[in-house]
Amino acid sequence: MDSTPQPTVVSAPGKVLIAGGYLVLDPAYSGIVVSTSSRFYTVIQALAAGTTNTIRVRSPQFNDSTWTYSLSFSVHNQRSSTSKNKFVHLALQHTISLACEARGVPAIQDLLTRGLDIAIVGDNDFYSQRAQLVALNLPRNLSSLASIQPFCPQGVTLSEVHKTGLGSSAALITSLVSGLLVHLGVIPPSALLEDQGRDRQLAHNLAQFIHCLAQGKVGSGFDVSAAVFGSHLYTRFDPSVIASLMGGDPMQPKSLLPVVSPDNTSWNHRIRPFQLPPLTRLMLADVDAGSDTPSLIGKVQHWRKTEPEKANAVWTAIDQLNQSLASTLLRLSAFHSENPASYASIVKFISTLQPLQWTADPSLSEFETNVAAQFYQAHKITLEIRRSMREMGELAGAPIEPPEQTKLLDKCCFQAGVIGGGVPGAGGYDAVWLLMCEPEQCRPDQWPRERIEHVWTNYTELNVSPLSAVESMAKGARLEFIDKIKGLREVTQT
Repeated sequence: MDSTPQPTVVSAPGKVLIAGGYLVLDPAYSGIVVSTSSRFYTVIQALAAGTTNTIRVRSPQFNDSTWTYSLSFSVHNQRSSTSKNKFVHLALQHTISLACEARGVPAIQDLLTRGLDIAIVGDNDFYSQRAQLVALNLPRNLSSLASIQPFCPQGVTLSEVHKTGLGSSAALITSLVSGLLVHLGVIPPSALLEDQGRDRQLAHNLAQFIHCLAQGKVGSGFDVSAAVFGSHLYTRFDPSVIASLMGGDPMQPKSLLPVVSPDNTSWNHRIRPFQLPPLTRLMLADVDAGSDTPSLIGKVQHWRKTEPEKANAVWTAIDQLNQSLASTLLRLSAFHSENPASYASIVKFISTLQPLQWTADPSLSEFETNVAAQFYQAHKITLEIRRSMREMGELAGAPIEPPEQTKLLDKCCFQAGVIGGGVPGAGGYDAVWLLMCEPEQCRPDQWPRERIEHVWTNYTELNVSPLSAVESMAKGARLEFIDKIKGLREVTQT
């Protein structure tokens, strides 16, 4: 019998902001953030004997991506490959510092007598798989993506990889910080079995601070929040809560616990429950055109400062639409709870029809008509959100939904069974999201996702490649067992 201790394994999901782009930067507004089934995994175990106070971090999907650190009362880089990883360094530095505050230095020193080996990997969706598909001579579709090995080697360094915008840095930081908190005994493993709770809140607060520090600015935080809590309606925290920790040398230890403690009421973010309706599917695409997100955000913020009255009117109108979309989608979930069989029947029915036809059949029951009308309402709201975001982009001089994306989305959003879509987050050229019906059975008709795959595969004006991610039913950060995740032991064990 193998007596080797099981490693600590914690995963955290990626994100898609389907409504609330730009607005989530302001605590007066909220956004709809959906967590993805694609996850980052951190695997932590002891190093070999004789490695006291040594921490080795590996990212085996990339070339030249092993970092070795030595530990005294603070972490400093002892030696590394030619690349640097500020995110990993700061996560180690400040999570171990917090552990020393919470449990005392002797307890943490004892835990690190054999050092730590940390492997971090991300599901394939976080990185463009176009090169893999070309190398394998496979078409750009979901079945081709499923044939690529899990945690596929990227063949490049970390700085050279093409990311798909799922929030890799937030998912990485959250999985690493949460994994260290569990491994060092700051929070119990059971903390990651609960959706909320003080310990999960501690992991959130610490991950938010470290992510902001690594980025050099305090962002909205919705990506870390999704990685910790899963899908929800998000309202940001006041940036002043971590202001005292953001100045000075980021590598210098500071007293963290008073600031990141769940008892600190200055953490005023709001997490309200949300989930996409049953028998629907999120579908994402990586568009090979690229956007400079900071540039887009800078233009919108400049416009808001120079034309505050107009900007506030536009933002208020968009916010009302965003809230209407959230309530409409939540109402559909309530309809499913009320009558699952009839709900399933109407989902199958509208899956074969274009949105304009969803409520036109007089033979539908009152309940079925109400459900179909609610789906159609969601469709109309997404179109109106897109129109309003384009208006904001035009006023700010920022291509939030560029004409090329408008053409692609219009073609998708009027396919049978497609509820709506848009450009996620800050928008631009590099991604689209769609929400469509996913009935229990669709034959002999095509599934809506098959129609969309056909559109994307044959689309010639942009290079569109699907991602395999759907909404994460497992919500946010969670404890894993290494052998239950296909390919995880093979890629992380040396």
